[in-house]
Amino acid sequence: MAKEKLALENLEIGDLHNRIKAMQDEYLRLKFEHASRGLANPMELRRLRRDIARYHTEVRRRELAAMSPDELAMRTKLVARRRRQR
Repeated sequence: MAKEKLALENLEIGDLHNRIKAMQDEYLRLKFEHASRGLANPMELRRLRRDIARYHTEVRRRELAAMSPDELAMRTKLVARRRRQR
């Protein structure tokens, strides 16, 4: 089964946030419907949850790309400190 690629690079950040919100609303509706009477295809919940994660990943990728070198250096220090604390 071939996975169709989501065209996220062409979307504006506002559009990404709007789609995430719409998908989260749909996910909650489907989850409620599945709990109350069942879905014909419960795998739709997993597909939707994974698509939401893909959109969140794209938003985070853009945030990191927009960071200055100083912000990235500080982020690296924070990550290293958290690793040492474990």
